[in-house]
Amino acid sequence: MSQFMEQFTALRDQKRHGEIIDSVPYAKLIGVEFGEDERGELLFSLPFTMRNVGNTTLPALHGGLIGGFLENAALLHLMWNRESLEAPKIVDFSLDYLRSGKASTLYAQCEITKQGKRVAHVLIEAWQEDRKKPVAVARAHFLLSTPS
Repeated sequence: MSQFMEQFTALRDQKRHGEIIDSVPYAKLIGVEFGEDERGELLFSLPFTMRNVGNTTLPALHGGLIGGFLENAALLHLMWNRESLEAPKIVDFSLDYLRSGKASTLYAQCEITKQGKRVAHVLIEAWQEDRKKPVAVARAHFLLSTPS
C-alpha cells in the first residue's frame, strides 16, 4: 500500500473530509468540499468564488473547472467506497455539459455502476439550486489494479 493510500484510509476511517481534500492538490486548489448527506451518501460541493469563473459576462463557471471537479469527485468517491492497496487510475472520462454553471455553489454525487477486479465505472451528476436541473453529467472508467 502506498503512503498516500495509507493516509487516505486512516482519514476516511475517521471521516476527516477536509484533511482528505488537503491531500489532493487539485481538489484543494479549486476549493472542493465534501461530506455525507442525510442518507449517508457522499456529497461533493464546490463553493462559488470569482476565480472559478470562465465567462465573466454571464458570469459562468469555467467548463474545465466543472470537468476537474467531477473527475475528482468520482476518484474520491471510488476510493472512499472500496478497500484497496492502490489508488485507482483514470482510463476514460466523458462529460456532457447540460447548462451553464451559474455564480453559485456546484454540487455533485456519484454512483459506482460497475466494479470488477480490474475496472470500475462511476456516474457523476452535478447541479446547483435544483438537482432535477443538472449542470453536467459524466462517466468515468478507472483501472483498479495493475494487470499481472
